[in-house]
Amino acid sequence: WPVGAMVEVLRGGAAETHAWQLLLPALARAVQAQGGPVALVGAPYEPFMPALAAGGLGPEALLWVRSEAPAARLWACEQALRCADVAAVLAWLPRARVGELRRLQLAAAQHESLLFVLRPDTVAQSASPARLRLRVELEAGEGGAATLAVHILKRRGPPLAAPVTVPARSERMVALLAASQLRRKARQNQMGGPQRSSSPATVVRIAQPALSLVEAGHALDRIALVA
Repeated sequence: WPVGAMVEVLRGGAAETHAWQLLLPALARAVQAQGGPVALVGAPYEPFMPALAAGGLGPEALLWVRSEAPAARLWACEQALRCADVAAVLAWLPRARVGELRRLQLAAAQHESLLFVLRPDTVAQSASPARLRLRVELEAGEGGAATLAVHILKRRGPPLAAPVTVPARSERMVALLAASQLRRKARQNQMGGPQRSSSPATVVRIAQPALSLVEAGHALDRIALVA
């Protein structure tokens, strides 16, 4: 990942929550190297702390800035990039314009910061000042072993025709989902086919926190664990 430059990650649909898996190792290394937090600006989902901590990013290493106003998000990004104590900035800027992105690119270059900007894949054909530009697509797999197809839209050097494939979930998450599917199939076989269980002990629900700015769902596949 380039330091002192903007990395733009375009994603859509189910790839939204899986983009964390792609960026988490770099964020964890940045925190370990610099000791400061990662600034999350405008994250659409509540960060799921156990999964982030398992990837090396503990709750003490996160600074979550919640705002729906595009201008406020841009201002928060610039301030975070100028702060020497911030290890990296991860921002959701779906409506940012080219001039505003260029301003963030300059701020990242001036302060040698690690900057990731997440935007919808509908802007893939628009201009961007990002040094590295990726489009992430989720591809289904067997037993919960989904993969991310990472298309390199822009980089320094020759173009890359084929996408890079990386796991969409950690090995531990894949094992948990596969075990859950096996248990479900075993229960169905014992009952003679798919049936809805009447036992409340087999149903798991996680209530939404009372935060008006948090949408349904959580980062890092929390929904998949209770599906």
